[in-house]
Amino acid sequence: MRTSVSSTAVLYGSLALFTSILHNVFLLYYVETFVAIYKIDKISFWVGETIFLIWNSLNDPLFGWLSDRSFLSSPQSGSQITTPEVVLKRLKALSTNGPLFSLSFLAFWVAWASPGLQFLLCLCLYDGFLTMVDLHHSALLADLAVSAADRTRLNFHCSVFSALGSLSVFLSYWFWDKEDFYSFRFFCVTLAAFSILGFFFVSRLLQRRFKKDAHPKQDEASTLKELSVGSAPFTQPDRAVTIRQYLKQLSKHKNFLWFVSMNLIQVFHCHFNSNFFPLFLEHLLSDNISASAGSILLGISYVAPHLNNMYFLTLCQRYGVYQVIRWLFLLKLGLSVVMLLAGADHIYLLCIFIASNRVFTEGTCKLLKLVVSDLVDEDFVVNRRQQAASALLFGMVALLTKPGQTFAPLIGTWLLCVYTGYDIFDRAPLKDSVMVSDAASSSGTPPLRLGCFYMLVFVPIACALLQLAAWSRFTLHGRKLQGIKTQRQGIQHGHLIDVKAI
Repeated sequence: MRTSVSSTAVLYGSLALFTSILHNVFLLYYVETFVAIYKIDKISFWVGETIFLIWNSLNDPLFGWLSDRSFLSSPQSGSQITTPEVVLKRLKALSTNGPLFSLSFLAFWVAWASPGLQFLLCLCLYDGFLTMVDLHHSALLADLAVSAADRTRLNFHCSVFSALGSLSVFLSYWFWDKEDFYSFRFFCVTLAAFSILGFFFVSRLLQRRFKKDAHPKQDEASTLKELSVGSAPFTQPDRAVTIRQYLKQLSKHKNFLWFVSMNLIQVFHCHFNSNFFPLFLEHLLSDNISASAGSILLGISYVAPHLNNMYFLTLCQRYGVYQVIRWLFLLKLGLSVVMLLAGADHIYLLCIFIASNRVFTEGTCKLLKLVVSDLVDEDFVVNRRQQAASALLFGMVALLTKPGQTFAPLIGTWLLCVYTGYDIFDRAPLKDSVMVSDAASSSGTPPLRLGCFYMLVFVPIACALLQLAAWSRFTLHGRKLQGIKTQRQGIQHGHLIDVKAI
């Protein structure tokens, strides 16, 4: 039985591998490909990025609503959907959208239209299929298991395979050559072929497992309906929930609102670290470490969060997700204060802080899917859903937190200009900067370096304080969380999947 449990978790986790091997390469090379190789003009680039920003924010709740709107109404006699049916529906969507996502990845690396048009179409197609894959894969975490232990086991395997997927970044350096693009194209085709086959066969294997489980559950559900057992306490008049009613329900869901507030800051901080990591390396460390040491530091920052997450998940099993996330916020605050007191001249401490700041921040992000899965349980119980609307809730979280991706570069460049008078787009300091301190000038510390240091330490301090304040208001943990899970298991008795039996 244990072998069967492990194989199911391994299959679920491997789906993260087929996404990450492509997405890491996409993030690293798509801008440089269009700017340096296809020679896209500045206006077309910004128009494409603006339209992509709007599409990227809206497609999560749109696809979530299209996927889960039938689950929002209360259970009705003769129309109840069982959990195995929901899982099969999501696996079927993955078996279709996974290969299409891989094909959309290939569209970036061959010039087939004008650069501006290709840039826009490629971004929107790629992000659309990526959203479908990510939504259904994330929703499966809430649909496959209710207990914290089972969800942690599933998430652990995702971290293992995501770490393996990060190796594609290291391999890509062997093939990337702007002068000879053929070898890199061949590399991308190989990755995409592996991803297509992986999505197709793994989703089919999982479907085969759950089809065996679905038929007995359906027969049992029919018997329960005939006896009016199980669904009676939640039987309501036949009434579909509109999007307006759903949004009203969410607006009253206090734990959802506090989580979104905290997660918005987390998304901002994650992307702030990603956007300004090269800038911090250049202006804080480049004079003191070699280029190879900088590249190693960058590589560690990609792989270490996945490896670190495995340890965090073991802590979650012992102390709970809420407590581990709180500790990570306190750790971020403590490390930032220590770095601020130490100053910018302690190079080795600075290296450790820059790497650990990104590693712990990304690690926190990877734990948040477990919290969203708990919110799915609470939404199901409080609003008496027919089925847990997992994909829709993940989509709403994405809608409300993705603005953090946009705020990160905007606020970061503004802070840099305020501290130093340095305009990152002009690549030159502004003449009339009034924010450079006399103390910095007299001590011989370059204003730009000092400004980067202040950004490096004050942004995580501010984020940690705001997050601790919001997280303290989040109540879905401890006995309350256990009560919610018990209620969901009781309501869906006979329709939930027993992960240990698969």
